[in-house]
Formats: sequence, structure tokens, C-alpha cells
Amino acid sequence: MAVVRNCHEPVLRSAPEGSPVVAVVGAPNSGKSTLFNALTGARVQEGNWPGTSVEIARGTWRAGEQTFDLIDLPGAYSLEPASPDEEFTRSMLLGTPPELVLVAVDATALGRGLYLVSQLLEQDLRVVVALTKTDLAPGVDVDLLEQRLGVPVVALNPRHRRHLGDLVPVVRDALDGAPERRRQAPWGGELAAAEERFGWIGTVLEGVVDKRGGRTFSDRIDAVTLHPIAGPAVFLAVMLAVFQITTTVAAPFQDALDGFFSGPVSDLLRGLGLPRVFEAVLVDGLVAGVGMVLTFVPLMALMFLCLAVLEDSGYMARAAVVADRVMRAIGLPGRAFIPLIVGFGCNVPAISATRILGRRKHRILTALLIPFASCTARLAVYVMLAATFFPEHAGTVVFAMYVISVALIVVVGMGVRRLLWRSFGSEPLVIDLPRYQLPGARIVGQVTWTRLAAFLRTAATIIVACVTVVFLLQATPVRGGHEFADAELPVADSAYGAVSEAIAPVFAPAGFGSGEIAGALITGFVAKEAVISTWAQTYPEEDLSVAITRDFADSSGGHALAAVWAFMMFLLAYTPCVATLAAQRREIGVRWTLAGLGLQLGVAWLLAVVTFQLLSVWL
Repeated sequence: MAVVRNCHEPVLRSAPEGSPVVAVVGAPNSGKSTLFNALTGARVQEGNWPGTSVEIARGTWRAGEQTFDLIDLPGAYSLEPASPDEEFTRSMLLGTPPELVLVAVDATALGRGLYLVSQLLEQDLRVVVALTKTDLAPGVDVDLLEQRLGVPVVALNPRHRRHLGDLVPVVRDALDGAPERRRQAPWGGELAAAEERFGWIGTVLEGVVDKRGGRTFSDRIDAVTLHPIAGPAVFLAVMLAVFQITTTVAAPFQDALDGFFSGPVSDLLRGLGLPRVFEAVLVDGLVAGVGMVLTFVPLMALMFLCLAVLEDSGYMARAAVVADRVMRAIGLPGRAFIPLIVGFGCNVPAISATRILGRRKHRILTALLIPFASCTARLAVYVMLAATFFPEHAGTVVFAMYVISVALIVVVGMGVRRLLWRSFGSEPLVIDLPRYQLPGARIVGQVTWTRLAAFLRTAATIIVACVTVVFLLQATPVRGGHEFADAELPVADSAYGAVSEAIAPVFAPAGFGSGEIAGALITGFVAKEAVISTWAQTYPEEDLSVAITRDFADSSGGHALAAVWAFMMFLLAYTPCVATLAAQRREIGVRWTLAGLGLQLGVAWLLAVVTFQLLSVWL
């Protein structure tokens, strides 16, 4: 259970001291976070609330000369918590209430959104209702709704930043009044109380919504996208198109950046006449390593753009419904698909997202499976290998890796469930399906940039650190009588080569028992992007594609393609990064984290060996 401190706690505060605290609440997919982002702009801080492990966003809403301190609370359908996140939201609202509660209610699903409103009106709170997605539901009588609720209702469109100014005078007036209870809490048990609230909602909505008959545009599309057979086929086709677009369109930009770093930038640094050690650090270390990782920026940007379009259009919610049957086969509730799909972007926030699951066993199993979701950091390595060894089918190969990732999650999930929790239980999927809409350029751009910036931060911090460590190891001779950072020092005679050769025999049955290839898996344990930077440093004077083609062929006894597939399988299944381990430790504890680490390494090695042994016969 979350431990909550005063809402005026200065930690995470970005607004000036004394600014009224406004809590933004609402059901998932109600437009709550979009409203929060629209009001705060870039003035946002994120982190754990004091005394909890729940991550929230807090920002400043500037309305003329006045500022408000906004807190974006986790999404909740009601004040009856079914997960740690919802428990935190309830505690924040009822424990030490904020000055005002701004409730985001989806205009296309008023009935669902008003259940939370009904419970808030039973408390001594200042409440303002922000009616979102009004462009998709123009037939709502806002004045009548406001009259029925007894609290201010403001219709706006946060996706397109429309009518946000209408909130300012309403919020100011509400803050001038005293907190007031607008409804009496229902008597009786939980079921009786729920029935009373739904009856009240029906009365409120009478005449408020223009009920026009006929199937909507979203209904007609959903007849296909949610079909038991056509739905999964559509999902696979959409994802295949995304990977084909990503690998095809990004390739020229990657080549241009590669030529820029290996050509003009490297030549410029060599022409400065720096001492050999400094030149080696800059050219053979930072430029070769970090520069190679940065060549994947166009690829990442395009991938993030495609996924942001799918999310904002409303399709990804349908993907959760399509995957519900698979989730139940594992023994997980359909809601577990949400953190798993987040894991295909980055495993770290995905593990944090397991808090939406109510049962601890569900959270543990989901957190153990998320590392098998192929994150975008692995994508860079897949693309490089696919473009090198399968140039005519690179997009298909990358897509196949994601299909294998999904299959691996299912197989491992079923195995762990049967081994540890035979009687597990499951829950039906309850999720709001937003109406399909044209993606907003502002939101898509913001989401794309946020994710790309996270990738760039990794390149600027973790990758630089890895590149530096790898350079120092490769520059330190352990045999051969060379000096430190000697230009003639072979990698095999360096400290890095000694460590790589020590672990290489472990991977010999998988076909890549070469120190040059297997050594990159050590830095890949820190961050998967480091695999590419490490290879770039290992072959500083050679074309990277030519070098790894040769080494895969040599280490596999001529079965290079089989060895490449085995390497990608190991890369898919073994520990994503140390940040993922830290997130698991925070969410499920040290014991389960170590168990998960052993599971990942064991599955990765076994999968790689089986893949190579089978494909070396067929290919």
C-alpha cells in the first residue's frame, strides 16, 4: 500500500511555493495525461512520490500571473482500488486532499467517466470536470450536464490545445469557494452502492447526450480489427508494415551519418595533431563507438513515429483486446498486455507499469516476462545484422524477431506458471476503446521526441561510459610487449581480448565462440546499444559489416547465417540492461530479480544453441 505524505510536499515541486495544488484525475484513456501535458507544457518533473514507489508527473500550469501546481495522478476508474496505482490515487485524494480536483471525463464515454465523478462528489472536495475528446462527441449538452452534476463542467480539446483558457476562470472561481459535498454516499454494501451510483448516472445523462442511431465509423472498423481471426492478422500486417517502412526509409540516412562520422569527423580529429592517446580516445573510442550508435537515430525516430501514430489513432487499445486470449492462456489478465506492449519500447517503464495489476502474483509473472519483450535498444542490433547478412529481407528478419519475442513470452509464461503457480486464476480484460481518430501532429511529435530523447540520453551517458571502459581495456596490453594505447596493439593482446576469449568457449555450441563477437555481449549487459559501439571499437580500421561477416563465418565453421540467427536469439532473451534489473528489484524484490536473471540467461543460451544446431544443418 502506498504511504502518502502531504499534497504540499516540496519534493518534485516545480511551481512556486504557495501555488494551489490541483490534482488531475480520470480513467485510463480519458485524455487525462494529454490534458496535463497541454496545461504544463515542458514544465514537468517526473519521479517517485515521497514514501512510495509510484511514479507521477508534476508540473506548473501558468495562467497569466497565477500559477497552479498540477499533479498527474495514476488513472483510476473509481475510488475502489484494484491495484497499487489506484490505491495511491485514492490515498492522495482522500488522505490529504489537494485544493482542487480536476477530473478528465471522456465525452465519448460519459457513463464510465461519471462513476469516478459520483464518488468524488461524495467527498468534501472542490471539483471541476474537464470534458475531453469533445471533437469526437459533439452532441453533449454541456450546460445541462453541469446543472445535473452541480459542479463546473468545461468542454475542451487538449489534443489540439483548444479552449484550455476556458478552464482558468472556472478553476479560480472554484478555488474561491469552500470544499463541498454534493452527494450523499450511498448506504448498503459495495454492490448496492454501485447500483445506486449507476442509477444516478443514468438520471444525469438523460437528455444530455444526443443518441443518434446507426453504427459508427469505429464500430465498422472494429468489426475487422477485433475479429477473432482477422484481428490478429491485421495486427501482424500492421507491425510488418512498420518494420518494413522503418528499415527501408531509414537506411539512406544511416549510411549518410555513418559516412559523416567515419569520414569528416574522424579526419578532422586526426588532423589536429593530438598525442596518440588522446587521438585514440576520440577517434577509436568516442567517434567509433558513440558515432556508430548515433547512426541509428533515424531508425529509432521513424520507429517511434510509427508507434506514436498507432497509439494516437486508437489502434493500440484494439491490439490489447486481440492479445487478451493469449494473455489468458498464460494465466495473466488482459491488462497485463499493457506493460508488455510498453516493454517493446523500453523494459524499464514497462516493469513499473505492472502496478496496474491488482494481484501480486500477476505483477511478479509479468515483470519476469517483460525482459523477453524485444525493446528498441535490441532493434538497432537486429537492423545492423539483418542489413549485413540479409540485405534483401532486412525488414522481414526484424519483424520475425518480434514475432519470436511474442512467442517466447507465451512459452516462458506458460512454463513459469505451471512450475510455480498451477492454480493461478485470470481476469477478463476491461478496457476503454477510444474512437478512431486522425493522429494529432503535436502529440505524435511530442511522444516521438520524448522517446528519441531517452535514446539520445542513453547514448550520451551509458554508451559513453561503456565506450570509455572498452577503450581502456582494449588499450591495455596484457601480452606482446606493447605500450598503452599502442596503435599496433591487436585486440587479442589487450585486457579486453583476454576477457572476451575467456567467455567465448561458452558460446561455441551456439556458433559464435569468438572473442570479438562474444565480447560485445558483456557491454550489452549494461545496454544493448553498446553491442554495436563495442564492435565498432573492436574493428576500428575495418568496415564493420565486412569484419563481422568474416568473424561469424570463422567462428561457426562456415555456417555464418545460422550463427547470426543464434546470436540474435541470445540477444533477444538475455538480460536487457542493468536498468531493467534495478526496476525489477524495486517492483518484485531481490529474490525474484535474481531468479529472473537466471531464467533469462538460461533461456538465452539454450535458445541460441538449439537455433544454431538446427539451422547449421538446414542453411
